[in-house]
Amino acid sequence: MKMTFYGQFVAGEDQEAIKPLIQRNRAFGVGSVLDYSVEEDLTPEEAERKEMDSCTSASEKETGGATQREKQYLAHRGFGDRRDRVISARTYFYADETKCDQHMETFLRCIEASGRRSDSFSAIKLTALGRPQFLMQFSEVLMKWRKFFHQMAAEQGKAGLAVMETRLEVKKLQETLANLGIATKAESQHWFTGEDLGVSGTVDLLDWNSLIDSRTKLSKLLLVPNMKTGQLEPLLSHFTEEEDLQMKRMLQRMDVLATRALELGVRLMVDAEQTYFQPAISRLTLEMQRKFNMEKAVIFNTFQCYLKEAYDNVTMDVELSRREGWHFGAKLVRGAYMEQEHARAAQIGYEDPLNPTYEETNEMYQRCLDYVLEEIKYSQKVKVMVASHNEDTVKFTIRRMAELGIHPSENKVYFGQLLGMCDQITFPLGQAGYPVYKYVPYGPVNEVLPYLSRRALENRGFMKRAKRERELLWSEFKRRLITGSLFCNPSH
Repeated sequence: MKMTFYGQFVAGEDQEAIKPLIQRNRAFGVGSVLDYSVEEDLTPEEAERKEMDSCTSASEKETGGATQREKQYLAHRGFGDRRDRVISARTYFYADETKCDQHMETFLRCIEASGRRSDSFSAIKLTALGRPQFLMQFSEVLMKWRKFFHQMAAEQGKAGLAVMETRLEVKKLQETLANLGIATKAESQHWFTGEDLGVSGTVDLLDWNSLIDSRTKLSKLLLVPNMKTGQLEPLLSHFTEEEDLQMKRMLQRMDVLATRALELGVRLMVDAEQTYFQPAISRLTLEMQRKFNMEKAVIFNTFQCYLKEAYDNVTMDVELSRREGWHFGAKLVRGAYMEQEHARAAQIGYEDPLNPTYEETNEMYQRCLDYVLEEIKYSQKVKVMVASHNEDTVKFTIRRMAELGIHPSENKVYFGQLLGMCDQITFPLGQAGYPVYKYVPYGPVNEVLPYLSRRALENRGFMKRAKRERELLWSEFKRRLITGSLFCNPSH
């Protein structure tokens, strides 16, 4: 394995073993994003059982169902094994709080290993740090709250506007809330004055979102109308004391990791996950950014450009960082769960959250990237990692950087590829002075095998890229043979 598949895609067994590869890459101007890629070797049945148990609340287990929950944000047995049809992303299943603490310790060691080098990154996954039930329920809360905003916008005749151009008139909003029996005018006035909102007479979605906080009880008290039945429903179902503690512990683990990253000067990348977890993951990452990104971009959020709402998500977060004065850090990806997400939406019967075609995803990626690059031109507080194996995306980025006058030495735009893939993109970028990084998986052979075995399924896409690399190597071999410089470094 070490001579073949493992050797191609994994840097080594531990932090000592990976040092030579990291130093060799560094000599070519390529940095590292350390990623401890150990996974439990579970059967599909074991994974399914763990997922169903950890994504179902105590109250739902008692009543035997969740009548008021949205289908998208409920665990479904047929999709209990989150590894199915997912290739390049690690997957964590909840066992207990002790296991989450162990994952946190692993991430801490990763951050500490990264901290020995300047300008380094480390990657974390929030499903490793707590019970996924909380992520699922909080995602549903955020989605319902956002839908409710757009429903009221439609009533005020503002449907179809761009997300950051949609503003609700406070007086009309208070009347609607009172008429629906959600809050009296006095109560809603208290919400807005308490948060210092609506001073201009209007509120936008950022103002509206700020009323929901994972750390307050407001969301537990609120009722929102079910758009199908017209009935008022609780925004967040009741948490038991133990579930409340599990939620708090997850937030504490995130805090420990971010604090250590800040101390050691390591940038922390929070990986994106499935759409039924992602609204909560993005929101919790945003809360970390507000706290830890005041001086520089320490926490980087990940934006999946295969989502229909990707552009809205990016523009809203950039605007919020601008208003509040913190540093915006983003990693742009296409998305790792495409096949699984399409199948889940079709089978369970909710609107597919993904762009229907690869071409539309490409357009979304370029649109989001262009917006962030424009922002970088005018702001000292924006940084982005272009995480892509697509040559056209990389060329587009380089061209736009030149047009906007963003120099590689400013260290505001980074590039990222997986170890063992697309070296013909990574190393020329490093040699040309662009900040470029390899995502460096590491871990013991036996424990990395579950992750690697899924990477093996990527054969079709991988072999296309391998063919391209082979053609480039053959062309370079012939060039050196003709010029008599077979064993020399190329001079250009």
